[in-house]
Amino acid sequence: MTNKAAVEGHSLANIQPTYVFEAPVRIWHWLHALSIFVLCVTGYFIAYPLPSVGGEASNHFLMGTFRWLHFVAAYVFTIGFLVRIYWAFVGNRYARELFVLPIHKAEWWKDLIHEVKYYGFMTRKSHKILGHNPLAQSAMFFFNVILTLFLIVTGFALYAEGLGQGSWADKMFGWAIPLLGGSLNTKMWHLTAMWLMLVFVVIHIYMAIRADIMSRESSISTIIGGWRMYKDDLP
Repeated sequence: MTNKAAVEGHSLANIQPTYVFEAPVRIWHWLHALSIFVLCVTGYFIAYPLPSVGGEASNHFLMGTFRWLHFVAAYVFTIGFLVRIYWAFVGNRYARELFVLPIHKAEWWKDLIHEVKYYGFMTRKSHKILGHNPLAQSAMFFFNVILTLFLIVTGFALYAEGLGQGSWADKMFGWAIPLLGGSLNTKMWHLTAMWLMLVFVVIHIYMAIRADIMSRESSISTIIGGWRMYKDDLP
């Protein structure tokens, strides 16, 4: 069993492997990643369509296929996020880290500053962390919660234009288009949010690989198997 000091990120010797990420969290993580990939690829071609292809038009439905894949991935993205919110209430303490930033704790801010220095190559000292470190937790909150909600709202608002006025999507999300200044502005905000999500994904992958190599706890294997492993303390 680990103690409070280990949970808050301080270095302790002989921390035992700890089951951190439960199966629903891990499944959501990979479905979320897959849906983001499909949404970004298809969304790019929706924003910047391919030139017309030769031959009989009835033999081609490429852009229609892109749109269909985009909509399917959007449903996976949204339903997965709703399930993830549910699991934050019924899962373990680490399942709630994505949604709650303990900004009222001075120790959290201290560890956040340390992580900024660590990833900024201003210190070589690393802490052992059970869940997400404060820097990762902050990034997850702003990109996997706030930005995800923005993408869902603006995406279904644009989807409602195809379904028509009075549709379920129009009733639930149609208000976003006039709020953002019209359909064109909403599309540009949605596209901008997509690029921001891509930037986050690249940085996230880099930091996960770097953590596995340089930090004192496992990273990639943890989100695959759920168990946090620790490297031996240096003398």
